[in-house]
Amino acid sequence: MATVQYTVKPGDSLWKIAMEFDTTVNDIARYNGIANPDDIAVGQVLRIYVPDQPSPQIPEWYTVREGDTLYSIAEKFGTTVERLVELNNLCNPNVIYPRRILRIRP
Repeated sequence: MATVQYTVKPGDSLWKIAMEFDTTVNDIARYNGIANPDDIAVGQVLRIYVPDQPSPQIPEWYTVREGDTLYSIAEKFGTTVERLVELNNLCNPNVIYPRRILRIRP
């Protein structure tokens, strides 16, 4: 199993995160020493174990969600902020907005 780090964003819950990573609330809570699954904090970094996949499919496009940063998107898809800036002709990599569609790969 592979491990990913996930930073809790506003509006997140362990259930929502578990659904995103195809795991369970109990597994995330156990791996991170969380006694109360309803008690997570924005900015908290969680270790999430995900099944190894032979060749993960990287989408061509991604719709920015509330709380996303270029860094978190790059980390999620195994690329770099610099590559995302280049692919999307971004003037200011510190400013992205929810619902904006970004190119992830050429």
